[in-house]
Amino acid sequence: MARLKLFRYRKPSVNSLLGVTRVKRAVKRKSGWNAATRLTRAPINIKRTVLQRGGYSSGPMRFWRWLLGTR
Repeated sequence: MARLKLFRYRKPSVNSLLGVTRVKRAVKRKSGWNAATRLTRAPINIKRTVLQRGGYSSGPMRFWRWLLGTR
């Protein structure tokens, strides 16, 4: 199970706390679903990578988005 932080950026969902998400991910991994849908998810994964490398989720940027009221 993941290590719990005292203060989190986002609160975990009920499914995550109950372990439903972990089971669903394991089933998809074993069935080959992730490999089959890799090409259709490529644009979303590229966007996520660009945002991570650009520091979108860093502390200063989260604060800046909070000040501006945008997500």
